[in-house]
Amino acid sequence: MRIVILTAGTGSYYCGTCMRDNALALALRKKGHDAVLVPLYLPLMLDEPSAAEDAPLFYGGVNVYLQHVSSLFRKTPRWLDKFFDSPSLLKMVANNTGMTTPEQLGTLTLSTLQGSDGNQAKELARMGEWLNGDTQADVICISNALLIGIAPYLKQKTTAKIVCTLQGEDYFLDSLPEPYKTQCWEMLSKQGQSVDAFVAVSQYYGDLMQRRANLPKERVHTLYNGIALEGYRNLPERTLPHPPTIGYLARLNPLKGLHTLVESYIALRNRNTILEVRLHIAGTKNSADDAYLKELEARIASEGLTESVMIQPNLSRDKKIEFLRGLSVLSVPATYGESFGLYLLEAWACGVPVVQPRHAAFPELLGITGGGELCEPDSVESLTNTLESLLKQPERLQALGQKGQKIVFEQFDVANMAEGFLKIVQ
Repeated sequence: MRIVILTAGTGSYYCGTCMRDNALALALRKKGHDAVLVPLYLPLMLDEPSAAEDAPLFYGGVNVYLQHVSSLFRKTPRWLDKFFDSPSLLKMVANNTGMTTPEQLGTLTLSTLQGSDGNQAKELARMGEWLNGDTQADVICISNALLIGIAPYLKQKTTAKIVCTLQGEDYFLDSLPEPYKTQCWEMLSKQGQSVDAFVAVSQYYGDLMQRRANLPKERVHTLYNGIALEGYRNLPERTLPHPPTIGYLARLNPLKGLHTLVESYIALRNRNTILEVRLHIAGTKNSADDAYLKELEARIASEGLTESVMIQPNLSRDKKIEFLRGLSVLSVPATYGESFGLYLLEAWACGVPVVQPRHAAFPELLGITGGGELCEPDSVESLTNTLESLLKQPERLQALGQKGQKIVFEQFDVANMAEGFLKIVQ
């Protein structure tokens, strides 16, 4: 079976969605299928071998923007479009965010969701030509519903089964100004009628998107994310670090609640019940995150704790595993309704327990693995109390980590995700 996975690249930092889609493509290949990952908007940043290889980039970020703001660029020749799709130019754009105002972002999102009726119709036609050439696919997987505008065109122009993954689109859509927020939700619902199957990364998120976008209920399936476990399974037995170390591994921005964890860490140090406890922070970062991170660094310095806090952005896969192995417990107190959280699987694969807010997909995932505890959302006190209680119980920390690791090894291998995907699309 030939399977094409269309995924939006970031160009400058590691992205959980890209890594998840890449891992899926590689796992499908191991099962004998011809799977290829195709980047959209910006080049892919991956921490594993790429399944994109020589696949062309479509919907280049510069072209998409120019075609949106000026009708002139909707008629330019391909040689000029190629210049705007050059990797060096796209990388420069990726490193300099903030090109659009909220209103422009609203109109651009709506235009993209309109597909062949939007300002980027030329980009969609080019993709259609490629998919109808030597790359004819049996299945085309759209990596998230923000790209769903291409579904009706692909349904009409190809013979492929159209699949769309659901993973975290609601927060972005809800952040758009009106009337674009309402219009984009309505357009997503309309375009979704051309999708044969929706693959939600958690039951929580599948139910949410089915309800909010009025998607056909019978087409919405739950398929939990998986990770490639090479490099995890043969690790030596883990011992708890000394001094105790709290960790964070996610995007270094406010949505992931890093500020909540920093305040919790400061409160814990002020209690002086866990001697010399440290805070280690890692995750993806681009220029848009710099101001936020500097504020947190200043807050940490104001408490005289700079020497006890380590910050490591944009770690490679091997460095990430090493980082996780040095933690007593991980917490990413996300402030929004996160659809999954790959960092949980990565922590559990290293035998590290987690403390997460009691909302979004977290209760669902901790209920499956038993690999940690829940705290109240956006509550520094609740997070501090839960971390303090666990750090006072080393044997419980070890037991929770081992439980999470066992379930991840049994149920959350990327091979299981690939098998589940094939059951949905066949």
